[in-house]
Amino acid sequence: MRVLDFRSDTVTRPSPAMRRAMAGAEVGDDVYREDPTVNRLEALAAEMLGFDRAVYMPSGTMTNQVALLAHTRRGQEVIVTRGAHIYEFEPGAMANLAGVSPRFVSAPYGVPDPEEVRFAIHDSPHQAPTGLIALENTHNTAGGTVVPLEAQRAVQEVAREAGLPVHLDGARLFNAAVALGVEGREVAAGFDTVSICLSKGLGAPVGSLLLVPAELESEVRRYRKMLGGGMRQAGVLAAAGLIALQEGPAALARDHAMARELAGGLVDLGLDVDLRSVQTNMVFAAVPDARRFAADLAAAGVLINALGPARVRFVTHRDLPDDAVTEALPRVEHVLG
Repeated sequence: MRVLDFRSDTVTRPSPAMRRAMAGAEVGDDVYREDPTVNRLEALAAEMLGFDRAVYMPSGTMTNQVALLAHTRRGQEVIVTRGAHIYEFEPGAMANLAGVSPRFVSAPYGVPDPEEVRFAIHDSPHQAPTGLIALENTHNTAGGTVVPLEAQRAVQEVAREAGLPVHLDGARLFNAAVALGVEGREVAAGFDTVSICLSKGLGAPVGSLLLVPAELESEVRRYRKMLGGGMRQAGVLAAAGLIALQEGPAALARDHAMARELAGGLVDLGLDVDLRSVQTNMVFAAVPDARRFAADLAAAGVLINALGPARVRFVTHRDLPDDAVTEALPRVEHVLG
């Protein structure tokens, strides 16, 4: 019985082409800006997404937190959507590193109401002042949902009126672009900074990029160094990132189709799945005991994550075989009894 790993799109392994590129990578000291492979990766990302500069870092947590450090000062609030990765899964970093606190706005299917965002902005001696607005696209805990471009533009307009910067946690930005049928730069447009992850659906083993305007680059690189992100001969890793960025987006439509197939099959088995939320490569299902269900499925060779007491998540990705869903569904049926 082969194991089918639906826990996350972070479990992918580098392709043979990535391994060859890593083995033969031209390298230098990236802290001195002398690693040619890192420089090529950063230049390509900036060009693809319409920014002046990109800065390569080890993780999406680092790119998000560096953005917070660059945009805010201690004691401010950051407006974030409920369930945002920047708060939920970056273990208290916004408080411990940037010294800022979240101000939550509701976001059904990951989409915030711009008027609620406007109301959440504070500039009063009686409240912590707002320093930044942060969006997430796709929105992980909402189900991997896509924030429409017009919704992002509306929030950006609120930010401009208030004189506030806007950051996008675009860890899965290319999933959003594929689902919307647009280029990645359209999803990134209008933000002051954008974080993208190379090691999720795009398949690289390591790395994220923070897209920045030229005037923020020096400060961002200083914060990267402060947080331990100066990786020296990082071209060994960036070589795989180049392939991920060049070839990875084209493979995402398959992941999305697989997720839709899986969602339909789970519904047919009687599981509660909000099909409206299945927009990219994630499927959330309601079950009575999430941890027990995940453990029983693991024993049957299907790995998933419990995200809450009664909610599980399946994530499709490039390393799953084409017949993964047809193979997994009978095992789910067996666990359901």
